[in-house]
Amino acid sequence: MITADDVRKLAKEENVRYLRMTFSDALGALKNIEIPIALLDDALNNKIKIDGSSIKGFLPIEDADMYLYPDTNTWKIYPWVADKNKTASMICDVHNVDGTPFIGDPRSILRRELDAVKELGFDTFDIGAEPEYFLFKADENGNPTMKVNDDGFYFDLEPKDLGEACRRETANTLTQMGFEVEADHHEAAAGQHEIDFKYDKALYTADNVQYFKLTIRRIAQDFGLCATFMPKPITGINGSGMHLNMSLFKNGQNMFDDPDGLKGLSETALYFLGGVLAHAKVITAVANPTINSFKRLVPGYEAPTYVAWSTSNRTPLVRVPAGRGKLTRLELRSGDPTANPYIAIAAALAAGIDGINNKIMAPDPVERNIYKMTAQERKDANITELPGSLSEVIKDLNDDEVIKNALGSYFVNKFTALKQQEINDYRTNVTDWEHKQYFDD
Repeated sequence: MITADDVRKLAKEENVRYLRMTFSDALGALKNIEIPIALLDDALNNKIKIDGSSIKGFLPIEDADMYLYPDTNTWKIYPWVADKNKTASMICDVHNVDGTPFIGDPRSILRRELDAVKELGFDTFDIGAEPEYFLFKADENGNPTMKVNDDGFYFDLEPKDLGEACRRETANTLTQMGFEVEADHHEAAAGQHEIDFKYDKALYTADNVQYFKLTIRRIAQDFGLCATFMPKPITGINGSGMHLNMSLFKNGQNMFDDPDGLKGLSETALYFLGGVLAHAKVITAVANPTINSFKRLVPGYEAPTYVAWSTSNRTPLVRVPAGRGKLTRLELRSGDPTANPYIAIAAALAAGIDGINNKIMAPDPVERNIYKMTAQERKDANITELPGSLSEVIKDLNDDEVIKNALGSYFVNKFTALKQQEINDYRTNVTDWEHKQYFDD
């Protein structure tokens, strides 16, 4: 744990000149206000103010003052900033002027849901996140082209993997920032990459996803590249996902583990899994929150499209990877890295808690390749499909009281309004595909 006094000491020892008070808007975009380090005590005493009317999903203009409450455990120094402008960051919760947590703050929403975990008698909800990304070449002005940096494949190496140097430098930078990097490798699609970092308590994993995405983009610039977390940037090849590996702990014991249980899973795990599957379509609304997300969720590109679970089989929505004991976990495979990590994790957790509370037992596992099953075989096995569009999942979100209550009506209303505007903008935009398809008709 890092205390306020630790932060003061670190800032002095490292000769930090600026501090970025960082937070996330409703859609997961990272925001910050930068202050000189001379105002560090004001920051630690929660006196740094922002205009909430300028942040997507926050407050109206007539009542817009908000305060940032930094979490000292999130203190990180940005290694890419020169010494004379050395810059640190802390991730903040957003509060109202009366000191109460803002009900629409994504980080506070996840905090509330984590309180429900403790009310059930568990100590922590641990998450491992796996965000994938693409590297594209930049033009002479630093803007992205549509040319990927290589034509490598899964686990390729140099010279096939031309992103290796950038990826290694990114991993080194993340390590300097306190990440425990476990592996990095080329992914299945040309120009696609993955860097894996160690799981943590859910709140800090969400924080790390935000720092991770910032770092990926920043280091890519040094190599003349542009990084994107867009789920499906290129037609006809795999898209980028963000798998979430989930487990509940109590007194140091993984409560999902039971050597005598089905597939080594405890009754708690099977109930949690049952809840996730029962609310899977609604989780999709926040785990796959863009129009582009649903161009990834199609058969044939390794992204799950069917609501089922398995162990070694990678075609269902949830997989139980190898490893038991403390390593026992449920891997939710549908999400993508455009998701607001705080909200996606909160929704998955709320679904799992509902499964535990209402003893929603998981169905039998499906170890067949679901993509090769006939429609009748899937129907007989009670396997349903994930929604096929953003507009469909937005409706599902408003109809699911469990997830809506967990995220809060305020957030859901703001989020759905922003997404509906996105849908409307897309509907009125004429695309290159339409030009090619219809111009000569």
